[in-house]
Amino acid sequence: GKSKVTHKIEHYSRFSPSPMSIKQFLDFGEENACEKTSYIFLRKELAVRLANTMREVTVLPANLQSQPSVKLVESWYSQSFEELLEYETRSPEDPRTLYDFLEILIKIQNRHNDVVPTMAQGVIEYKEKFGFDPFISSNVQYFLDRFYTNRISFRMLINQHTLLFGDTACLAQPKHIGSIDPACDVAEVVRDAYETAKMLCEQYYMTAPELKIEELNSKAPKKPIQVVYVPSHLFHMLFELFKNSMRATVELYENSSEGLPPVKAMVTLGKEDLSIKISDKGGGVPLRKIDRLFNYMYSTAPTPRLDPSQTAVPLAGFGYGLPITRLYARYFQGDLSLYSIEGFGTDAVIHLKALSSESFERLPVFNKSAWRHYQTGPEADDWSNPSTAKHLQNTAR
Repeated sequence: GKSKVTHKIEHYSRFSPSPMSIKQFLDFGEENACEKTSYIFLRKELAVRLANTMREVTVLPANLQSQPSVKLVESWYSQSFEELLEYETRSPEDPRTLYDFLEILIKIQNRHNDVVPTMAQGVIEYKEKFGFDPFISSNVQYFLDRFYTNRISFRMLINQHTLLFGDTACLAQPKHIGSIDPACDVAEVVRDAYETAKMLCEQYYMTAPELKIEELNSKAPKKPIQVVYVPSHLFHMLFELFKNSMRATVELYENSSEGLPPVKAMVTLGKEDLSIKISDKGGGVPLRKIDRLFNYMYSTAPTPRLDPSQTAVPLAGFGYGLPITRLYARYFQGDLSLYSIEGFGTDAVIHLKALSSESFERLPVFNKSAWRHYQTGPEADDWSNPSTAKHLQNTAR
């Protein structure tokens, strides 16, 4: 028969996750948050989110599922799920319960620290054995977008709890509510991310482009633009975009006498959207390659072998920067768009919801329609293929 855990996974995966808005996170954290309430919500909600994603792993193509790194990640999830199950019956009235729960959340969070590079390694292992397969690639794309989004979401939930109720609660940023800054100064995060990327860039290339920032507040002209948001998410996205822009700029102008053109950031606030555009003159990317920048199967370069003689970290990593950056943007109903003009440069735009009440988590649900997604292959191509030159010669005669 099935193990108790398998039964429990099936049970919890029948529930859909309950998306929270940034405003709900904020309201809960502000009104002298109750640890018991949070505990009662999380012991079920975390189990539901874990179970949904664990069920989805089981419908991945068998050859991918059986890779050692994928197996390893699966074992972390099972262990964390089992640890959460112990709290199904533990009463929130017992202070020991709340203390233990906090400890276990921190343990779970640490166990899952390397999920992204480990899954990436699993995709590499698959590719080395089986090569590139467009059907598997579209499955991997669909799965990892959902899998990583799920991970962002349960780290968000765990963070809110540990930051509000953990020992370090008072040491955290005093104005922050958990990981949320109720008055996040966007331009400041832009500058922070730029400075961090600049440091890396200078270590590696001995030079880095300057930054020009422009703010356009159409709601309250001349006032600095603020948003209720998770600054660490925003930093993560901007840091990635700055690294890409800097690398492109430096590599294009390496041997030119004119110096580096600056990277520009424009922060604008409208009624619905808060947008941040990062523009560079780094030569751009051909249109054909734009989709690949977001594709996990294409962009998985093998782990950069760090040359011991080289201390600087190269500005390229797992090549997972962009797809995951887009997931962070979409997680609270925003998006990331890339517009590139080959021969000139690239604009990357992060769109966020201006209102925290509209910033709901965007969460994957494992249901029939998700399951069907894995069963159907890519459709047969119903557009023409380029003809060969030989065919042209034949018709020309």
